[in-house]
Amino acid sequence: MGLTFQSAQSCSLTDLFQIEKKDNQQVIALAGNPNTGKSTVFNALTGLHQHTGNWPGKTVVNARGEYRHKDLEHILVDLPGTYSLFASSAEEEVARDFLCFGNANAVVVVSDATCLERNLNLVFQVMELTEHVILCINLIDEARKKNIIIDGKGIEEELGIPVILCAARNGTGMKELRETVYNVTTGKINPKPRQLLYDEEIENKLNSIIPLLTSRIHGINPRWLALRILDGDTKLTESIFNNLEHSVKDEILSGLRSDDTTLKKEKVREEITKELYKRAEQITASYVKTDNTKINRDRIIDNYITSRIFGLPLMLLVLAVVFWITISGANIPSAILSDGFSYLEEKLTLLFQYLDAPTWLHGILILGLFRTMAWVISVMLPPMAIFFPLFTILEDLGYLPRVAFNMDHLFKKACAHGKQCLSMCMGFGCNAAGIVSCRIIESPRERLIAILTNNFVPCNGRFPQPYKEK
Repeated sequence: MGLTFQSAQSCSLTDLFQIEKKDNQQVIALAGNPNTGKSTVFNALTGLHQHTGNWPGKTVVNARGEYRHKDLEHILVDLPGTYSLFASSAEEEVARDFLCFGNANAVVVVSDATCLERNLNLVFQVMELTEHVILCINLIDEARKKNIIIDGKGIEEELGIPVILCAARNGTGMKELRETVYNVTTGKINPKPRQLLYDEEIENKLNSIIPLLTSRIHGINPRWLALRILDGDTKLTESIFNNLEHSVKDEILSGLRSDDTTLKKEKVREEITKELYKRAEQITASYVKTDNTKINRDRIIDNYITSRIFGLPLMLLVLAVVFWITISGANIPSAILSDGFSYLEEKLTLLFQYLDAPTWLHGILILGLFRTMAWVISVMLPPMAIFFPLFTILEDLGYLPRVAFNMDHLFKKACAHGKQCLSMCMGFGCNAAGIVSCRIIESPRERLIAILTNNFVPCNGRFPQPYKEK
């Protein structure tokens, strides 16, 4: 039995990202650049009503949660952080494909108020893909600390979509965000994104391709798909075309070939990128006021911590201090826990002797299960309780990306990625944390190298042994 156009169009990708929902439920996609506070917004909206898993056929982890506002339940899908819909990694591919085929009722794009111009690139790309877009400018509290003033209403009028200023960490603006999401999904607010126009040659080509797609492919914005055809995103277009009925596929491809021009894909991608950043620069220049004094101060600090002369010595000094605090600070609580568990083991042993329990039972429960658990807690808990908060502070300060930048050229010589130095630091003492943290590396090949490297790093044994032979 052959596949029909209606049943086969883009169905494989749609099935992968289809989310089952009830009549009173709406699917909301949460997109944004990495390190924009997207997960904080997700947690603030969903609270404890969330769960994680893997995307079908992917190693990329997804987070999904629910929250209720008025008479509607919203299923919030936290997409992997991505800088662009020009997918160059598994995470970016998942984010793009869900926005294309996930049938989300609205898309909330989270951006960083302290560097809005860089984040607007993704906003414009999502606006080309769907009309139901809400811009959530997060970290507005951090922007105020840096004397950055953002005209949200002006940006809203300029883009044609709702704009919410918020600070998810302390709950500022979250009520307005819930209300806006509700109004967009119920049709009370109808966003009208301003269409970004390119040069005459690209626009003429788009006008000839769009009619070929409009009546044959449904569920995807034809202008956006035409742009992907022009800029050479063959992986996406082939996935879509291969799931069409053969006659329809041949009709589209023959139409594209008959209308072929000498327009180069590299030129199209460059033109699209240039217009995106040009527009972002115009908006930030008009509606974002910055304090150049603080910006210049941050640049001076960056010039030192990423310089060829001072970058590596400062990095080694910071990491050495972190590890010294971890090792030295862990010795005392580790010894206290060790002594406490040893004392408890002695009392449990006396209890087993008093009950005249079999030796094998004492061996399994006390010498086996209890002693192993006590050893792991005594040795691993103190350093982890010290190291991970320190690393979190460095991440919040924005220093860890600078570390990866400093080490990238050295790791490249070993065919690895600069971010691998962070996963190796996370794996200090126990390679499990290092292996899990390898997900931050975009390239599958370099991620595999990092996993194998961390897997062969032996666990560190510098902490005191919790038990002594009696």
